[in-house]
Amino acid sequence: MKIGELAKATGTQTETIRYYERERLLPAAIRTESNYRIYDGSHIERLAFIRHCRCLDMTLDEIRVLLHFKDAPGENCGAVDALLEEHIDHVVSRIRELQALELELRSLQQQCSPGHLARDCGILGGLATAARQHNHMPAANSNEAHPPGVHREIGAAAKQLRINRKG
Repeated sequence: MKIGELAKATGTQTETIRYYERERLLPAAIRTESNYRIYDGSHIERLAFIRHCRCLDMTLDEIRVLLHFKDAPGENCGAVDALLEEHIDHVVSRIRELQALELELRSLQQQCSPGHLARDCGILGGLATAARQHNHMPAANSNEAHPPGVHREIGAAAKQLRINRKG
């Protein structure tokens, strides 16, 4: 199948498929004489795996590690369990952050007094005050929607896998 057919079969945009190929998450497709990419069932299965991991909020480095073990079924999978445990910790932390966010938003909403002009809006005033007090600079080691340092070892393992594949 061509890239458009793979995209339709998996609900994935063609640019995302190309990106996953560039990132070496998906194996490069065979090319026809007219340079069209040709995909098969293994691409559908791998892309479905990647997309499901993304739905579980896993980073590309985490997925790369999981794919390594999926492609090497004879290796010890202790690192897979460790990866999942760290990811669960991240999810628990993120849930706490989202609950705090909900409380902050509800507090802002309580400042609303319907029927006032925008200049007297309690929500807008609360947001402006909070914006002046909050440091919006990202942490120096921020990692794609994950708290700093959460998956440092996993990222290092993924980097080592890339180095090993090149060498």
